[in-house]
Formats: sequence, C-alpha cells, structure tokens
Amino acid sequence: MGRLFGTDGARGIAVTELTCELAMQIGRAAALVLTQHSSHRPKILIGKDTRISSDILEAAMCAGICSVGADAEILGVVPTPAVAYLVKESGADAGVMISASHNSVEFNGIKLFSSTGYKLSDEIEAEIEALILDHPEKVQLVSGTEVGRITYYQDAAEEYISHIAASIQTKPEGLRVALDCANGSSSATAKELFTRLGAEVLLIHAEPDGTNINKNCGSTHMEDLMEFVVANKCDIGLAFDGDADRCLAVDETGELVDGDKLIAIAAKAYKDQGRLKKDAVVVTVMSNLGFTYFAKKHGIKMITANVGDRYVLEKMLDGGYHIGGEQSGHIIFLDEATTGDGQLSGAKILEILKSSGCKMSELASVMDQFPQVMINVKIPNSRKENWKNDSEITDLIDRKETELGEAGRILVRESGTEPLIRVMIEGRDFNQINAMAMEIADKINERVGR
Repeated sequence: MGRLFGTDGARGIAVTELTCELAMQIGRAAALVLTQHSSHRPKILIGKDTRISSDILEAAMCAGICSVGADAEILGVVPTPAVAYLVKESGADAGVMISASHNSVEFNGIKLFSSTGYKLSDEIEAEIEALILDHPEKVQLVSGTEVGRITYYQDAAEEYISHIAASIQTKPEGLRVALDCANGSSSATAKELFTRLGAEVLLIHAEPDGTNINKNCGSTHMEDLMEFVVANKCDIGLAFDGDADRCLAVDETGELVDGDKLIAIAAKAYKDQGRLKKDAVVVTVMSNLGFTYFAKKHGIKMITANVGDRYVLEKMLDGGYHIGGEQSGHIIFLDEATTGDGQLSGAKILEILKSSGCKMSELASVMDQFPQVMINVKIPNSRKENWKNDSEITDLIDRKETELGEAGRILVRESGTEPLIRVMIEGRDFNQINAMAMEIADKINERVGR
C-alpha cells in the first residue's frame, strides 16, 4: 500500500501520528483530486465515529476542504456505510469518514469515498498522497468569497435507517435480538433500525463517552454478547465494530457465528431462492478452509480476493457478483450497498432467520470450521516488509508448510491497518497448528519484532 493509506484509509495514533495538520492536508488534497473535473463549487460530506479525537480531526478536515474552495457538510456521528450511501444519494462530490474502525480509542483514521459511494482505488489514493508528500506546492489556497462553507446535514441518521429498513422484505417481527454497539457509531442508529424492523431489541455497549469505543466490546470482543444472549434468552446477538461496517453474530446458545458463516448462511439462502448471481460469492485468503468445503457441497463458486473489503469489492464489481466479505465481518451486499455494512448484514441475517423458521444455531451448522490459530506480532513501522527478506523466517515457514502438507495451510501477512504481522495457520489438528504458529511468531518477534 501507499505511504499514507493502508487497506482501509489513513490510520494512526490520533494527534501524534495522524496529526491535525495531516488531516487538514488530506482534506485539501482529497478535495482537489476528487473534484478536479467539477464545474460547480464542490461539496464533501463528513461523518465520524464516537472517539474523543474525531471532533478535532473533523475540524481539521473541514478547514482543509474549505481552504481550497470546496464546501464541507457535516453528518455527525454515523456509521461508515451511511457516508457511502448519503454521498451517492445526495449528489455530493465526495465523502469522508473519520474513524479507526475496530481499533482502540487512541487510534483514528480517515476513509475517503468518491461521488459514487465507493472507496477510492489505490491509484486515486496514490494521487492524493503524491499531492501531499511530493508536490505540496501544487495545492492552491483560496481567499475572500472563494473560501468554502461548513454546513450541517439534517437527518443523516434517519435517511440511512430508512434506506436499510426498506431493503428488508421479510421483517424479523417477534425475534428477540441483542445488539452490541461497541460504544461506537451504531449507538446512533441500531436501536431505531432494528425496532423499526419489528424485532424486540436489547442493547449493550451503546453509551459512548468518547473514550470507551471498542473497549472490551463489539465485534472484536464478543464475550459480553455471548453471555448476554444466553442470560436473556435471545434468539440471536449481533455485534458491530466502532464504525459499524462489520457484523458478527452469536447464536441462541452463545456460540460465535463469524463472517465466514454469515456469508455462507446468506449465500445458501440466496442460492436456494434462485437469487445468487452466477452462483458465486467473493471471500478472502483468510477465509476458513471449511468455507471451501461448504461451497463445493452446495454448488457455489468461491472467488478469492486479497484481504481488505476494497479488494473483495473489486472482485465483485469485475465479476458481477453481489455477495462477498471477510471472516472479520465486513460483508458486502452489493445490490443495496457500495461498501461493507454491519447493520445491513445483521438485518439480512435476521430476515433469513425469520423466513427459515430455524434457530440460529441450525443456520450456522451449514458450515464446519477447521481449527484456526491466529497470532499477531507487533513490529515497528520502520521494519515493515523486512521479514519477507529474512531467510530464517521464510525458511521456517517453508518447512512448516511442507510438514503440514494438504492437511492445512499457513498464511503470514502484514496488517493493512495496524503495525502487526499476522500468523494464521489452519489444519485438522489444533495442537499441531498451535505449536507451529507459536514457533513462527516467536521467530518473527526475535528477528523483526519490538
């Protein structure tokens, strides 16, 4: 990826890494690049999550956008997919979401959307990076009456909620649903949306205070929801991340239903109804081996993309597919959304659950999961990519792949959003793959870790 943007926008420790100055520069450069062919005064929408640093980065972005003659329209706290939807629906020239998604509160990020509601391509992001880092002299500031205005979008959350509600034909009336809002963006929308759909809604972690986003809650910390669903006799639990573009579920017994299984549930339901385009879904290289067996069993073509919902989306657009996603819970229903949408995904699963007459555990049994071990190794930013050229690391990985053979697989990759190397191993024997993962992770930490 580029020098500022990873797999999901620009991200870093707010204020010290993702500085206010950098946010202003991104605002300026993005406004110029994304609106360079506009014949009118450009308008850019800005949404944000609930973390304490989002307000000041929003202010910096607005200053940058307006300083080059574009208008900034503030959406307030909304999910990331709401920005994508409203940009396209309102005819705005571009959109910005200020969020670090599932990361902890000290992080923040900037995600950019084009006028079509899609995340930017690598090429466009590279053009914005070049303007900031290589050719800042090309950024022309305006003055006087040419300066942009800051306005406030009315009813942004309501328009988004109405859009999702209209996408669901079979309402999940009567289902008892627990929602974990991660003290993030879905705190502003989830209760109203799922109540409007007819579900009996119970909320946890829906009281953001600026500091508690993703803190031991949401889609990266499922323990509270698992216990809550069982204790309150819920039919299902849904967990979102900080900006609500992810969704994971919990069945009525308290068992986790991850993104792979949610995609499998949706794909099978669509195929059974004759609605699965090209009988295919798009997943990533991180998807569990069990998904491969599920797809073969049900005659579903499995298209594999690189990690990152932008790469899933590219495969979907190129091939004409309409369901895709990641194990982490980024799921794209392309007929209704241009990006991963946690609340849309949750609503779709509730629709399938209601229509089936089954329990959630029965739906989730459609796919068996292979044991999978994931270990994250922290690395300094200065040592990124170094491990790929370290023979002690690569030789060890090769030996373990040979030892594992066709009984599993090893995937070692750098995170696109955090300073981490992820070591993932799958296989039928948990003890074997766990020992392998620990050995590889220890070697990486020894050679290039902090």
